[in-house]
Amino acid sequence: MHPWILSALGGVLIGLSAVMLMVTLGRIAGISGIASGLLTGASDRGWRVAFVLGLVAAPLLLLLLRGDAGIGAPQVGWPLMAVAGLLVGFGTRLGSGCTSGHGVCGMARLSPRSLLATLVFVLSGVVTVFVMRHLLGSGGA
Repeated sequence: MHPWILSALGGVLIGLSAVMLMVTLGRIAGISGIASGLLTGASDRGWRVAFVLGLVAAPLLLLLLRGDAGIGAPQVGWPLMAVAGLLVGFGTRLGSGCTSGHGVCGMARLSPRSLLATLVFVLSGVVTVFVMRHLLGSGGA
């Protein structure tokens, strides 16, 4: 299957899961908020665990069906990935949400705060790629 078809299918599934969560539980599908609720001991852990398990199970299912998980191998070392993960976590707390909450759900609800947050996410990504590839000379092909 062509990569753009898989990407489009993935986008449709993300949108459907966000709509299903909103319709069935009245919750916004922000992954950082869902994971945060698991770590802080929220009383509604059942659906949160199911959601996170679904996120983990999808690439495992793809691995079984296709022979690869469709996410590729890391292009940088673990220390850089750990630093990047910490920065993403800090940015997520600072922005009161992540790309899924603001970018998928917030943008669909025409939230001005989510529009601003998504613009900051995208610009941060562009600056990071530029620095990694052109100033530091790393970060993959």
